[in-house]
Amino acid sequence: MYKSFFKRLIDIIFSLIGIILLSPLILLISGCLIIINKGNPFFIQSRPGKDEIIFNLIKFKTMTDKQDNNGNLLPDNLRMTKIGTIIRKTSLDEIPQLINVLKGDMSIIGPRPLLVEYLQFYNEEQRKRHSIKPGITGWAQVNGRNAISWDDKFKYDLYYVDRISLALDVRIAMLTIKKVFLSEDINSSSTVTMEKFLGND
Repeated sequence: MYKSFFKRLIDIIFSLIGIILLSPLILLISGCLIIINKGNPFFIQSRPGKDEIIFNLIKFKTMTDKQDNNGNLLPDNLRMTKIGTIIRKTSLDEIPQLINVLKGDMSIIGPRPLLVEYLQFYNEEQRKRHSIKPGITGWAQVNGRNAISWDDKFKYDLYYVDRISLALDVRIAMLTIKKVFLSEDINSSSTVTMEKFLGND
C-alpha cells in the first residue's frame, strides 16, 4: 500500500511544499546563475526513470560551457564556478528536481537517476534499480554517495528496491539532512563528479 499509493502522495505533498517555501531561494540562485553562466541557470539532461523511460532531469547549472581550442568541453574542475562549488557542496543544485518529483518523473527517495549511456552496461540484477522511480536522495547517497564504488552503489540501490518502506524512507530522509549539513561525500576524491560507469568486470 505504501509503495503503490502513499509514497506518491507524500512525494506530491512534500515537493509542492518545498517548491513554495524555497521559491525565494530558487529565484535568487537562478538570478545569480543567469549572470555567471550568461544564460540558462538550469542543467537539463536526459535520464532513465522507472521502467527505463527517459525523462529530463532538472538541476541548477554549476559548471560553465567553456571549451578548448578543438571545441571540446574542458574538464569539470576547470568549468566549475565559485558559486557552483558552493551550490554543489550544499546540495542546493538538487532543488529543481522537486519539479521532476511533482511531475511524477522521480520520487523524493529512490535510486539516483544515472546516465542513459549506462543502460547498455547493466547486468540483469543492476537493471532492477529501474523497477521503481529514481529519487533525489537514496540509500546509496546516505551510505557514501560519490565516495563509494559502483559495485557498492548498485548494492545499496538494490537493497532499497527490495526493502522499500515508510520506515526506510524516513531514515534516509533524516540521514540526508545530516549529510547535507555536514557536506559529507559530495564528490569522489579524484574528480568533481563521479567517475563514469564502464560496465562490469
